[in-house]
Amino acid sequence: MSRRRLPLDHPLLAAFRTAAQSVTVAMSESSKAHYRTTTEHFLRYLGEHHPNVTSLPQLRRDPHILGWLSWLACRKPLELPTRILHIISLRRLLEELAWLHELPSLVRLFHPDDLPQQNYRLPRPLSPEQDRLIQEELLRRNDVASNALLLVRHTGMRLGECVDLAFDCLRQPAPGQWAIHVPLGKLHTERLVPVDDSVCQIVHRLRFYRSLSSVPLDGLLLARRHNRNSLLRELRVELTKVRTDLGIERLIVPHMFRHTYATEMLRSGVSLQALMKLLGHSTAKMTLLYAEFTQADLQREWNSARLKPRHLAPPPRTNPSASASSHADLSSVNHAVQVAQHVLEMFRRTLPDTSGSLPVLDRLANRLTKIAAELRKLTTG
Repeated sequence: MSRRRLPLDHPLLAAFRTAAQSVTVAMSESSKAHYRTTTEHFLRYLGEHHPNVTSLPQLRRDPHILGWLSWLACRKPLELPTRILHIISLRRLLEELAWLHELPSLVRLFHPDDLPQQNYRLPRPLSPEQDRLIQEELLRRNDVASNALLLVRHTGMRLGECVDLAFDCLRQPAPGQWAIHVPLGKLHTERLVPVDDSVCQIVHRLRFYRSLSSVPLDGLLLARRHNRNSLLRELRVELTKVRTDLGIERLIVPHMFRHTYATEMLRSGVSLQALMKLLGHSTAKMTLLYAEFTQADLQREWNSARLKPRHLAPPPRTNPSASASSHADLSSVNHAVQVAQHVLEMFRRTLPDTSGSLPVLDRLANRLTKIAAELRKLTTG
């Protein structure tokens, strides 16, 4: 039998609960529950290891905060992301308590380096072959779950955002343009994701299936036979069945569609700022964790940049007075050499790397550079 925990009874419980209510007033129920759990962890630790602490002014970084951090790290059931959330939550609670009780010393109990470093997440996009096979199988099945997963794949939204889509999520920001209104998501942001006709057809199919459902209309695009969590579970199970039927051994989850979408958009030329808006991210660092950039992508980008040499100096401006004048001077000669350098370099870049003329052109370019340097000396003299 598991040991039943005693109810929490601590002199600071009322103060921490008031701070938690103030911090989480606009948060979801899951976030509120997390703050309550953090409060319980910290106050139980104080009660067991520092029973003499009964007021907020008694709190110190050492040993109270540092001891709690060590105690939290030794708890095996807590994974690193969960531990990081507890640290952030307690820090936020202490900041609120410092403001409520006019105790600025509470803000200084945590340091920036108290947060453990999380392992770097590598992008997890599907391979082109896996992506093709899964999309073909989802199109073949053509049921509610398959169309919902296709919608996630072609919009890059989170699975939780997909199940929260409104029945009228399809919007027309301009004539001939369509976008899907994604509701408040993980980062409490909403956005419009541009879509094409094929995605509009997916939405229309989901609307059709929704009209046939026995679940009463509730304004949502996807019917919930039980609750939101059960619908999320059904979609994940459907993707697992698709992967199994296709014989794909790699573990595939719906969130990998989001990574695949990000990589696809980046390779198609979408800027990093635009990709942030499409994914609903608040920082570019988060967006870079989603897109995969391979050596082939680097080679393609380098070849494109080589055809448009932006690092070269701009071509010399034409001097009408010099060209119209019949008098030759050092300024005109220097201008002519600069034009020759630019034209020679542009011609050189049109030749393949295996051309035998490249060494000769390199020597000519080197001589023109030396001539231009001597002409500048004469002009300055």
